[in-house]
Amino acid sequence: MNVNLSDGESNMSKGGKPSQNVFDIERLRTIIELMEEHELSEVDLQQGDEKIKLNRGAPAASYAAPTPAAPPATATPAAPPEDMHAGTITINAPMVGTFYSKATPESEPFVKVGQRVNQDTIVCIVEAMKVFNEIPAECSGTVVEILVNDQQPVDFGKPMFRIDPNA
Repeated sequence: MNVNLSDGESNMSKGGKPSQNVFDIERLRTIIELMEEHELSEVDLQQGDEKIKLNRGAPAASYAAPTPAAPPATATPAAPPEDMHAGTITINAPMVGTFYSKATPESEPFVKVGQRVNQDTIVCIVEAMKVFNEIPAECSGTVVEILVNDQQPVDFGKPMFRIDPNA
């Protein structure tokens, strides 16, 4: 289900008073809560020339590596580099939030590079709207790369870990 809120529909605050900015953080948090409550997959907001689109849903299993740009016409063609990530999969952020690699600042990280994980292994926590969500690996393999720093914000679908399922 998609919902489109424009100037005329979204300029009222909870108390019925006009709001100055549809994009203030409290308003966005309220909208995200409503999206979850009503199982909305997408909300478009617009105020004047400013627009924001909020999406939620299941993350993709992995992302393909970006295609390298073509070399300039005057450059001699080089041999294509080997894809160093071939055969690996990523664990992606299932939501927008803050990435935590450990349960408490004093704790050991949930996983380290070289560690073997299975589908139920908790690899991190993503905090969204003061809710701490444990994120399972949902795959088996060896952690070959951690792509996010502790307490760094993550977007929906952002790769957080690279896993080699064959190692």
